[in-house]
Amino acid sequence: MFRMTQLLAAMRLVFIFPLLLQYSYTTASECLKRNYGEGNIVCVCNEQHCDTTPTIKEPSSSLVTIYTSNKNGKRFAESYGTFRAGSGPKETIGEEVCKRNYEKEFGACIRHRKSGGKEYSELNKSAKINKNEIKRIVIDQNRIYQRIIGWGGAFTDSTGINIKSLSENLQEKLIRSYFSTDGIEYSLGRVPLGGTDFSTHGYTYMDTEFDGNYCEDPLLTKFKLAKEDYAYKIPIIKEAKALNNDLLLLTSAWMPPKWMKETLQYQGMFGFLKKSMYQPWANYFVKFLDNYLNNNITFWGITTGNEVYFNAAQRLLPGILWTPGEMSIWIKNYLGPTLRNSQYSDINILAIDDVRPFLTHAVHEIMAEPENREFIDGFAIHWYFDNETNAYMLNEINEEYPEKFMLYTEACLGVEEEFNVLLGSWERGEAYANNIIQVVNRWVTGWIDWNMALDLRGGPTYIDNFVDSPIIVNATGQEFYKQPMYYALGHFSKFVPRYSARIYSNQCDENVKVVAFKRLDNAVVVVVMNPTNSTQQRSFYDTIKGELVLNLSPRSITTFLYK
Repeated sequence: MFRMTQLLAAMRLVFIFPLLLQYSYTTASECLKRNYGEGNIVCVCNEQHCDTTPTIKEPSSSLVTIYTSNKNGKRFAESYGTFRAGSGPKETIGEEVCKRNYEKEFGACIRHRKSGGKEYSELNKSAKINKNEIKRIVIDQNRIYQRIIGWGGAFTDSTGINIKSLSENLQEKLIRSYFSTDGIEYSLGRVPLGGTDFSTHGYTYMDTEFDGNYCEDPLLTKFKLAKEDYAYKIPIIKEAKALNNDLLLLTSAWMPPKWMKETLQYQGMFGFLKKSMYQPWANYFVKFLDNYLNNNITFWGITTGNEVYFNAAQRLLPGILWTPGEMSIWIKNYLGPTLRNSQYSDINILAIDDVRPFLTHAVHEIMAEPENREFIDGFAIHWYFDNETNAYMLNEINEEYPEKFMLYTEACLGVEEEFNVLLGSWERGEAYANNIIQVVNRWVTGWIDWNMALDLRGGPTYIDNFVDSPIIVNATGQEFYKQPMYYALGHFSKFVPRYSARIYSNQCDENVKVVAFKRLDNAVVVVVMNPTNSTQQRSFYDTIKGELVLNLSPRSITTFLYK
């Protein structure tokens, strides 16, 4: 994760807003709301109560099940609709094609006149709606694109520390909230290979009490897992796996031992690896996989290193600095052969693991080596600095390397903002959903969040790198808070299982964002976000099923499920 320089304590929220708090006590499976003002709502989990997600019923051929979360406090609120088969005569549909000059992509913007019939939705009766024209959300199940790998978060030290600060009952509730069928069913987990900025101190697996920075051990004879692995990672990973045996794990390394680096420091800035350490660093990855295998944990994937290019600008962030050319040589001659000749020959190797502005240049440099086309399975991307003007890079990479997958492997908010933690921020939930919709519509196969649980300040972090998280833990109060980011992620992770395929949805609506999937059970999942402050009426049109007219409530994220 990139360096955040501001050191503002979002714990002030606890003292700024106490007079604004409003409580709403509900039944056992519903959200226990706490309102921090201006629609900033969290769902509180304590010893007596924790909300659960709806039980997903077998998708119906006659009904559309609709799940809505919004700024007004709905969380997976369930409603139903029915398609009007064959509705909307094709000759009345006027189609215009929009093309953005910075992207190699087209989408259909379809409008038609309202033709009557019953409307199904979460209706806002007081909303003013244009009665003369309804925009269409068009879904075509026959146009199939990439398959999904999964959704998840990271098993950082900070995540483990915060989970372990709770009672055993609350620990179980928090882990279930992410991984169980009554939670949002994460299917991916990112595990740091050693320490990160979200540890209480810098460390690697080659640190000893008496050895200095200059004491080299290229044969890795003193390699051993840290106490953090046994306290905060391995136990929680095993609990998560017990809840979801299909959980796939990806690992990323932040920093090598100091003696492997030219600077002899953990910080990434100018922290190039000594060329004499290229092979020991590759062996270090295998040693980690060996040690976790000895603890009955296996990995689906491994990245070539966390933010190894952006580290050039990071003064305090622990890491390693590579140029794309040197990284290409290291993969070709060291990492690739070492992994492929080990017992982990089938592990997925993901290159880049860095921010999108570096993506195309770094990928082209690495893939210029023919051997790397064999070694590299996909590309890992972080969401920092994503915007509409550089989204074309995802299409470009898919066009040039269609056999490789793209996976988002890190995201968080609270970066250099007034509040690192902003309890109940719906805007931050919208930012998550908006990015997921943007990147999945451009061939990305999944999305992994950063820390799964942080404290009220947004830590711990030993370099004061405080940020926000979908779940915030209040250890003193023995409760934790599910933020809108948690529910935004759940609108995808809960309903779109592994191997679902993205299908066509039109992408030209100025106000409404949409992405659609077809699951292996032939159910269709459509996620729609209305980021506006007004109700948006839409004709939801599936080219096979027919039409459903609905109202999307203001500031909402809605998932549709049907067969």
